[in-house]
Amino acid sequence: MTSSPKLPRPRPLHELKDVHDYLDDVRLRPGMYVRGSSIHHLASVLYGYRVACEINGIPSTTDFDPGGPFNKWLGLRLDLGYESSLGWSREIELAAEAAGTPPLDLFFSLLDEFRAERGNTAQNVAR
Repeated sequence: MTSSPKLPRPRPLHELKDVHDYLDDVRLRPGMYVRGSSIHHLASVLYGYRVACEINGIPSTTDFDPGGPFNKWLGLRLDLGYESSLGWSREIELAAEAAGTPPLDLFFSLLDEFRAERGNTAQNVAR
């Protein structure tokens, strides 16, 4: 009988500092956090994060807000020549479809590039 490899475990929520920490955990087990591994569901979760912060009086600007830094960067990265009015999740879905790759895989690849270009210092106010 062979034992299956142990999957990395997401951290308890109280150990997370910001939305990027949360996304690192989502990457470990996307099916646990994102229904059907849908990039649109991930975008909804991140919007919910923002709403929850605002409701609780926490500054809520994140990289993933509509018109936020990630959306602007993505427009340049995907050679769109503009900031997408469709939103980053739809643009990634279209790019993934063209590349024949799962949208969440492409999202995390792009997220790594985004972080690297910014020196891994994400501009997140919400903590």
